[in-house]
Amino acid sequence: MSQVREKFATQVNSEILSTVRTIAQKEGRQIQALVDEALADLIEKRKNARPRPHVMAAYLASHEKYGELYKKLAK
Repeated sequence: MSQVREKFATQVNSEILSTVRTIAQKEGRQIQALVDEALADLIEKRKNARPRPHVMAAYLASHEKYGELYKKLAK
């Protein structure tokens, strides 16, 4: 990731912020490092939430071939 930093402001639930401060202190890290890590994890989680193209293709092919069976099984 790029090392260029940009400031932004937001509001956070006070209990969450308190916990993050405690974690930062225990780990000897700055809060900004934890925020970077959390945002990177969120981005990766969102990327992986989408089905991979080959999985989606297999699903669609299966549905095309067995769609009527799936409807009967759903009843």
